[in-house]
Amino acid sequence: MRGGLDAYHYAPMLVQLLFHVLLLLDPLVALLMIRGRPGGPLLAAVVMLADLAGNWNIAWSAVTTHPTQFLRPVGLLPITLFGVFVLLTALPLRRALASDGDIRAGVSPLSEAG
Repeated sequence: MRGGLDAYHYAPMLVQLLFHVLLLLDPLVALLMIRGRPGGPLLAAVVMLADLAGNWNIAWSAVTTHPTQFLRPVGLLPITLFGVFVLLTALPLRRALASDGDIRAGVSPLSEAG
């Protein structure tokens, strides 16, 4: 918040805009996930893919110049690993949340009380 609109001054304008939009989308994704909505994992995958694209766009030339500097537990490596995790689990998690909703929808209030 301290940097305002120029917080990501090191990035191209489109990436700066993306990062500002992500400030709004990340809490929405978190809310959808907490509420167990089937659309949450898919939106999380889209947001994470956009985040990865932006970060890799910024770092690409530095990575190709000094690739070993990015094998640290901070920065691009953990973002990339987390992004791969989100992308790999989005569809299975969406299926699980959707089938859980189907199960709940098929249960009558009387059977829940007994």
